[in-house]
Amino acid sequence: MRKLVNLSFIYMAVGVASGLFYREFTKMNDFPEGGWTQLSVVHTHLLVLGFMVLLMVLLLEKAFNISAHAKLYAWFMWTYNIGVVLTAAMLTVHGSLTVLGKESSAMIAGIAGLGHIALTVGMVLLFVMLRRSVPAAKASKAVGS
Repeated sequence: MRKLVNLSFIYMAVGVASGLFYREFTKMNDFPEGGWTQLSVVHTHLLVLGFMVLLMVLLLEKAFNISAHAKLYAWFMWTYNIGVVLTAAMLTVHGSLTVLGKESSAMIAGIAGLGHIALTVGMVLLFVMLRRSVPAAKASKAVGS
């Protein structure tokens, strides 16, 4: 559980720092106010997908001991975190290129797509662990039988 707390804290710190980077980088490069760049959503992605989701996973771990499924849990942690990092990194690269007035390449879009795929696989693994960890509701007896 300590690993979840630490990872969540790291995502929170990097998420806040990415918001600062967005503000200062666009200002420094005279990017038009109100102009859209993917840099503007990096902090949101890191704060929600990293900080908040991992805090929720911490609560799920406390309530349902999802890490008891050791292999699934390891796959989830690696896959999900790789997805968050790849996605945020490609948003940063693409957004920075936009601010600098340069074209983005198909490679950046492809890597961002891989990040989103990894995120999706990680979320599916989380739900597989949850399904295995949450006890099934007992069938209720029919009333009036």
